[in-house]
Amino acid sequence: MSKLTMALTAVFVLFFCTASLTAKALDVKLEEVANKLTAPVLLVEAPDNTHRKFIIEQVGLIKVLMPDGKLLDDPFLDISKKLTDLNPVFDEEGLLGLAFHPDFGSNGKFYVTFTGPIRKDASLPVKLWWENTETLAEFSVSKDNPNKADPASERVIMHVDQPQFNHNGGWISFGPDGYLYFSLGDGGYKNDWGPGHDPSLGSGQDTGTRLGTILRIDVNTPDTENELPYSVPKDNPFVGEDGFLPEIWAYGFRNPWRCSFDMGGNNDLICGDVGQNAYEEINVVTKGGNYGWRQKEGMHCFDYLNPNEHPASCNDKGMIDPVIEYKSCNVFDNCKGLSITGGYVYRGEHSAWKGKYFFADWSKQFGKGDGVLYAASKQGDKWSMEEMNVTNLPNFSAFILSFGQDRQGDVYVMASDTLGPIKASDKIYKLVPAD
Repeated sequence: MSKLTMALTAVFVLFFCTASLTAKALDVKLEEVANKLTAPVLLVEAPDNTHRKFIIEQVGLIKVLMPDGKLLDDPFLDISKKLTDLNPVFDEEGLLGLAFHPDFGSNGKFYVTFTGPIRKDASLPVKLWWENTETLAEFSVSKDNPNKADPASERVIMHVDQPQFNHNGGWISFGPDGYLYFSLGDGGYKNDWGPGHDPSLGSGQDTGTRLGTILRIDVNTPDTENELPYSVPKDNPFVGEDGFLPEIWAYGFRNPWRCSFDMGGNNDLICGDVGQNAYEEINVVTKGGNYGWRQKEGMHCFDYLNPNEHPASCNDKGMIDPVIEYKSCNVFDNCKGLSITGGYVYRGEHSAWKGKYFFADWSKQFGKGDGVLYAASKQGDKWSMEEMNVTNLPNFSAFILSFGQDRQGDVYVMASDTLGPIKASDKIYKLVPAD
């Protein structure tokens, strides 16, 4: 074989292998299931075999989507008067999380997270300078109407004071172990050095604060000794360790906006963590894990005084890198978005999608909704991602706020045509295979 023939053969083999490894866009359809909503940030099905889906709107409403597709006019719960005043232009505060108790069908209990005015018993500096108090509260369904909650049943589980309006986290969910998990951002501002932050560590590495963490608590068993409405599971990773709050399950997060437990597989806890300027990331969260922020942004060392200049090395011993990172449009031209929106692992009936993690980026620009849908896949220890191609809505354009999942494993997309929680024009779509 001549050298020319060998060279041409090598080029052909390289081209063929490269082409075979190049991921094609995943073709999907968006099937509208609800509209005329204001900033929907979650859809979840109640675990009571009624097949009702519950939608939370950032402005303080929980609405019921009936099995026949009808969205009830009267809200299941209205806590809008408990919230901080939302800025209609842009705001990260409001009603943020909803989780039904695993025994909701028999005990009627559910939990919400929301931001309200600073609590009355806060310290004077917090009252003067901080932005809000994030509340985790328990409610019960009305005894007379399964589609109405009892507002008077509220039981406050936890308060977390927040120095800024942003990076509230606010996701909650019961894990497969029956305990409640709660994500919290670093307290806001930028570079994790604003008011309320430890200037030497940032909140992300400060294990004496709840900010920048994922908590794990037992809401079924009050801690009477310490007069708390919840208790800390004895197998939490930092119980009894000096310098650590015992509620902490994992830490080192900037703003874990939307986490979820995989309904199948190993029931992995997966979180999308919003980056600073340069990198967005997805983490598989494990017990006691340190996910790097503020020492790292994504897989890169981070300097909070020069946030766009990432040092070549840093003390990242014991820190866990994300399974996926991508470049942000804040800094890079070859980018995939501005702010990651965590999603769910698909466990529906479409066999080709099983095990894929559906997520998105909120938008590629601030002025117009330009969000992008993505699918991540794991093969062995490696993860890859591909863009979704919406075949039935070729001009689809929106800010992608959040995702939802029903008990059949199907995944839903929450889309808005406005930057802030301003008008009832937002929609929820079900992700379905393209024909």
